[in-house]
Amino acid sequence: MSNENGSAPQWFADALAAPVDTGRTTVDGASISYRAWGDPGQPGIVLVHGGMAHSRWWDHIGPQLADGRRVAALDLSGHGESDHREHYALDLWADEALAVAEAAGITGPPVLVGHSMGGIVSFAASHLRGEHLAGVIILDSPIRDLSPEEMEMRVKAVANAGPPKVYPTVEEAVGRFRLVPPQDTAEPFVLRHIARTSLKQVDGGWSWKFDNLRMGRESRRSLEAMDPNCRLAYFRCEHGIVSDALSAQLREQFGPDAMMTELPAAGHHPMIDQPLAVVTAVRTVLSSWRR
Repeated sequence: MSNENGSAPQWFADALAAPVDTGRTTVDGASISYRAWGDPGQPGIVLVHGGMAHSRWWDHIGPQLADGRRVAALDLSGHGESDHREHYALDLWADEALAVAEAAGITGPPVLVGHSMGGIVSFAASHLRGEHLAGVIILDSPIRDLSPEEMEMRVKAVANAGPPKVYPTVEEAVGRFRLVPPQDTAEPFVLRHIARTSLKQVDGGWSWKFDNLRMGRESRRSLEAMDPNCRLAYFRCEHGIVSDALSAQLREQFGPDAMMTELPAAGHHPMIDQPLAVVTAVRTVLSSWRR
């Protein structure tokens, strides 16, 4: 997808250059940051990132979904530019996604599009807040298990007794950026953008934005007892983390009306290695639901 000289293709440059609004809203005492594309006052979607990620993982996706709709991408509490909390929970993250839909100017019930841990948040929202949603679209989320990012965060929460790692330069930090779980396939221009926007300046250099001191200590409700109370579409990635057995369990749990299919050639982070396939998949589901 990149040009012969290794630079980013035009569609990627155009997406990053698209007009974007930024804003904040408050949920249960925490300030939640978001980015938004398209005109407010329209139906729309909220993009929900995975664990240890942030809203800018969607910078090249959101603008391509904003034709005739408002698209918002939030930083869940403990991530990105949003406040950290003493405690994190699926219920609170679901409330944050809905609050951002309203604050960003989405008209009517939004559609949530969630990846990995964000897909788990979106599924929980479909059960807990389904009457306030137009649907959820889930990308490679192990609904009955901890996502790899959550497992990694729980390890870090136990192991890290001190402050987060600080790197003296942006370049050194970007060189240490790793996907969880590891993934060999990635468009380098997407990976560079995500790595650079994952950093914040601190005393002595640069560090990652997510809350690695408390993240991973959140409580988890039982997902097996949850049923979706709105429309649901689920995309398993061909080279992702959802096994055949778990996929069969999820199909039974979601019910006969759920849409389930596979993103070919995609790893667990499809917005990084198959971004245009993600755009096409989401557009197709939204078009189908609109009819």
